[in-house]
Amino acid sequence: MAIQFTDDNFEVEVLKSEIPVLVDFFADWCGPCQAIAPMIETLAKEFDGKIKIGKVNVDENPQTPSKYGVRGIPNLIFFKNGEVVEQIVGANFSLEEMRTKLEKLATKK
Repeated sequence: MAIQFTDDNFEVEVLKSEIPVLVDFFADWCGPCQAIAPMIETLAKEFDGKIKIGKVNVDENPQTPSKYGVRGIPNLIFFKNGEVVEQIVGANFSLEEMRTKLEKLATKK
């Protein structure tokens, strides 16, 4: 299950994570965000222990999206060692494409 990241726990859960992290910036009212939600949950289960996968509700946690320049949602940001390594804006990707990106992130030094 995807973790709920907040403005309060983002530094510890994401930036100081010992494993790579995928953050899904979303809002409850966002149709495309809701469309990819089952895919994010599937990936969270598949990559459990290898990649931390979680979500930030942009309406409830405005500081973190602002810090990372999130203007459009869904917005997926990949972190490794506290640094942004990739970003996808929108919902135009397949489950297989995401698996490939996450496998590369998990094995990348």
